[in-house]
Amino acid sequence: MSKILKYLFFFCIIKPYIYLVLGVNVSGAENLPKISKNPAIIVANHNSHIDTMLLMSLFSCSQLLKIHPVAAADYFCNTKLKTFIFKTLFGLIPISRKLHKATKEEIFKEINETLRNGETIIIYPEGTRGIDNTIQEFKSGVAHIAKMNPQIPVIPVFINGPDRILPKGAFLWVPFIADVYIAEPVFYDNSPTKEFTQKIKGIVSNLKAEHQRREEL
Repeated sequence: MSKILKYLFFFCIIKPYIYLVLGVNVSGAENLPKISKNPAIIVANHNSHIDTMLLMSLFSCSQLLKIHPVAAADYFCNTKLKTFIFKTLFGLIPISRKLHKATKEEIFKEINETLRNGETIIIYPEGTRGIDNTIQEFKSGVAHIAKMNPQIPVIPVFINGPDRILPKGAFLWVPFIADVYIAEPVFYDNSPTKEFTQKIKGIVSNLKAEHQRREEL
């Protein structure tokens, strides 16, 4: 039942709204996984709750049910209603920000199981929504996940526009065209955690610079 609800939610409401009302320009779409059983770790900047809906809308019918955003449990699953909505309609993987004494294997257990099951995750290493399209420091979780799953590609993404469509703290959507830049996949390369984290952030920052160059033309 949950799969049917998720499918209907995206293909009857979210995708038509994003593509027909808002509009989205995608660069590098060929870098996304094309087969539903091929997992990936999608890493993106984060400025709005629209980010997740926008990214998930890029995938086909066969892939959508295997896409899972990762988000803070204390925000998205702090009530029964929110837990139902985000787990059922988005396939959310909640992660606790309070497991200070837990091992990395315990913290990322559900994420690792999802990836090893051939499914894809979306993660925002900034940890929270930024302001004014600024890319904040990336937390090291993405590097730990990549290290535990070195055979799975990490796909850096830069998103521009959702911060104007639904700014932080706002409730009403404003029609703006969004831009999504998708880099070529990279794999964990045995570099130190901090170094790999900065490498991924650097790629996302380069995508942002590419967008700014295009805007100036």
